[in-house]
Amino acid sequence: MNIVLYVFSGTGNTARVCNLFATCLRADGNTADVVPIRSGSEYPDARGYDCVIVGYPVHAFNAPASVLRFLKGLPKTKGTPVYLVRTSGEPLSLNDASSITPRRILKRRGYRVAGEYRYVMPYNIIFHHSEEMAVRMWNAAARKIPADVRGIEAGEGSLNRIGPLRRAVSFALRIEHSAMPLLGRHFKATEKCIGCGACARECPQGNITMENGKPKFGKSCVGCMACAFFCPEDALRISLLNGWRVNGKYTFSGEPAQDDEVCRYCKKAYLNYFHGIEDGTPRA
Repeated sequence: MNIVLYVFSGTGNTARVCNLFATCLRADGNTADVVPIRSGSEYPDARGYDCVIVGYPVHAFNAPASVLRFLKGLPKTKGTPVYLVRTSGEPLSLNDASSITPRRILKRRGYRVAGEYRYVMPYNIIFHHSEEMAVRMWNAAARKIPADVRGIEAGEGSLNRIGPLRRAVSFALRIEHSAMPLLGRHFKATEKCIGCGACARECPQGNITMENGKPKFGKSCVGCMACAFFCPEDALRISLLNGWRVNGKYTFSGEPAQDDEVCRYCKKAYLNYFHGIEDGTPRA
């Protein structure tokens, strides 16, 4: 099969997952092109592929606004299969609601959403997971992805049922799409800023420019948090969300967290997710 993976990733978690998807697909003899979703980019025509995969991180139980804009710009087709690959910081079923709008947009443009997958990856906002938690998350994803790839190759897949509560929560938090461009304009650098420009280089929206050695924030922020996450001096302050600021890369190296080392926040959900995959009964 000839497959394209369109991927939006702020701090690299979704890209990491989708790159492993592509590696597994290529190992089976498929062609797999990984195409980042970035502001101002040109994209290969989806109609030239047998299958489309769209990867994105879940933002407040929704797809990022940049992903929705990208999907609305896809060329119309007749029945091209699409699979949604999503990453979230916690394994709550509320995250399934993030596919509501993408599925609707894709259907209107003639695509057939054939399946969706979700993987838990460490936070880039709210709090910094331990490296041990990050390793266990990645190990779980790496174990689950090959089986999911085989399902795609076989033309299999399923869609999550999204009930009224999940829809209501997702709808309420969709305010992020209009709020982040406003909040993002008030991000600022402290005196710790060394003017390295890492924030501007990492921003997938092209929302940051450097002026007189300091970052200037525009009107296109989608809340991916790449700027604060990758700052080598932890010099950025993210407006009203600053209490949730996360700084510093995950290395995904070392030993995975044991059950008693799993963070208290959503601990039961994390353990259910890990055990479901590690015991051979993976969950969406």
